[in-house]
Amino acid sequence: MAITAKFRTCPSTGLKVHDQAEKLIKANAVAAVVFLAVGGLFGLMVALTRWPAVHLLPADWFYLVLTAHGLDILLVWIIFFEMAVLYFASAILLNSRLAAPKAAWTAFGMMLIGAIMTNVAVLQGNSSVMFTSYVPMKAEPHFYLGLLLFAVGALIGCFVFFGTLVVAKNEKTYQGSIPLVTFGALTAAIIAVFTIASGAIILVPTLLWSLGIISHIDSLLYKTIWWAMGHSSQQINVSAHVAVWYCIIGMVLGARTLSEKVSRMAFLMYILFLQLASAHHMLVEPGISSEWKIFNTSYAMYLAVLGSMIHGMTIPGSIEAEQRAKGYTNGLFEWLRKAPWGNPAFAGMFLSLILFGFLGGISGVVMGTEQLNLIMHNTLYVPGHFHGTVAAGTTLAFMSITYLLIPLIFRREIMFKKLAQLQPYCFALGVAGISLFMMGAGTLGISRRHWDITFADSILSFEVPGTAFLMLGLNGIFAILAALGGLIYVIVVVGSVFFGRRIGDNEKVMDVPATAAVTQYGSAHTVSIPGTVVLVAVFFTAFVLYYFVNWKYLAEVWPLR
Repeated sequence: MAITAKFRTCPSTGLKVHDQAEKLIKANAVAAVVFLAVGGLFGLMVALTRWPAVHLLPADWFYLVLTAHGLDILLVWIIFFEMAVLYFASAILLNSRLAAPKAAWTAFGMMLIGAIMTNVAVLQGNSSVMFTSYVPMKAEPHFYLGLLLFAVGALIGCFVFFGTLVVAKNEKTYQGSIPLVTFGALTAAIIAVFTIASGAIILVPTLLWSLGIISHIDSLLYKTIWWAMGHSSQQINVSAHVAVWYCIIGMVLGARTLSEKVSRMAFLMYILFLQLASAHHMLVEPGISSEWKIFNTSYAMYLAVLGSMIHGMTIPGSIEAEQRAKGYTNGLFEWLRKAPWGNPAFAGMFLSLILFGFLGGISGVVMGTEQLNLIMHNTLYVPGHFHGTVAAGTTLAFMSITYLLIPLIFRREIMFKKLAQLQPYCFALGVAGISLFMMGAGTLGISRRHWDITFADSILSFEVPGTAFLMLGLNGIFAILAALGGLIYVIVVVGSVFFGRRIGDNEKVMDVPATAAVTQYGSAHTVSIPGTVVLVAVFFTAFVLYYFVNWKYLAEVWPLR
């Protein structure tokens, strides 16, 4: 058949690879890495400006570069890579052809044009409105138009993913339920539809406002709808990178989740509750009721966090169960010591898991609690938190799976293997420092977005604690380390994709121990994971201690009698 001729069989995994899906994965992944490099350079410039001893950029350039950094890292790099993940999780893992390749290419073109258009608008100098683009700050019309093009392109990509699931089901390319990795990608795509719709709802009138067609936009209405896009886009990331974690442990170790039903329930909780976490951006808005704020920062927050806590136990638990089944049973942690730490895919995945939980997760709960939010709202603590989630969690996870995609999809051998092994550790250490020291500076009251933390030209004097200067200096040092890790990643990826040894059609490039762990429904069916229980106990101890330390900070600024 004509369709059969468009497939190749991967000699390493045995999966059928549709040529159009393969090309689209390549295109989206390459575009993602380009924007990661650009956005990472902007981020380094921001950090070196926040470092008072360096103070690299003048004020106007600082806000311009900060806008570009948020745009390219929080939206463009991640969503381009998520498109690649969606096509991989549907067409490749389900042995299916991709539905509507022309629509998928149209989506890619719209996203690329939109991303370039918005970057141009920012670099022209009249659209330094930061990532949030709050009204009444006004950007150039093509800033909003570029965002809309990018968003609609991503929405089309999501519907191509949904269509591919239907094609695979109808053509019976897999048996039983869709695999867990595909289910996680489905969760991300469902959240993406809600997210992108919210963005369009508010960005269309904002575009008309920038053109002068609409005279006024209510700022509270803008913030409320915008954060349904701005924060929920990060929930797409969480669902996608958790799916990537499951994919990596399956492909590298052959590990299955402890319980398919429990893991799927945790993904489902993301759809139902995680978007509510955007409430923490709105807690000081007078136009929103106290009842809404209290509900979202208590009961809803607990349900949102529970999903990630489940994954945070099942993934190391799945690794432990598989390693113990292979004979690594001595003591509590032989299974962890004998894990493939020299494999950059595994190392990056596990570091992503640890940093996302201890830095992004714990700080997210603290910041999402209404009372505690008041001592860190709109301080540098906020970007410190999402560098723990988006940089240490999502970006590191996406970097990690790249080391599997290059030989399997691009059919190229990884170059600079020693550098590739070093890269996850270098980047992880850098972003961990960025997250910790930004949160530390925020706890000391340093403003989230201000060019000069000393407010030197202000009429009213403002005294900054000396420790804050130390925090921002350390932030700058660790930003350099993170940038070095990012640079190594770009060098390894670009070098491998364009200059790596071409792998033969029938040549195995890696030993995937159990493709079924990624492509079929199934559980490990064990609860004998004592090492993971200890790790989870350590996490909860750190969580409780940090939570109550912040209540102590609150008591110092808000005396309780």
